[in-house]
Amino acid sequence: AVPRTRILATGGASRNEKILQVLSDVFNAPVYTIDTANSACLGSAYRAIHGLVAETNVSLADVMKLAPEPRLAVTPTAGAEEV
Repeated sequence: AVPRTRILATGGASRNEKILQVLSDVFNAPVYTIDTANSACLGSAYRAIHGLVAETNVSLADVMKLAPEPRLAVTPTAGAEEV
């Protein structure tokens, strides 16, 4: 089975629901956002944390458990994949 895709949108455009809807429809996947200031740099911050604890064999998945829970913003429009 193909793993379910989801999109995590960050930055200023992630506050625009119309832009998020286009992303969702084009990729036929739900779009999530994080209600955190400067969220666009979160990925690199978590990778840096992972790098600091790499010698302890902590996985990136375990580090990511510290991340704020994404909020579902939009889902694909029915039939969008046919367009």
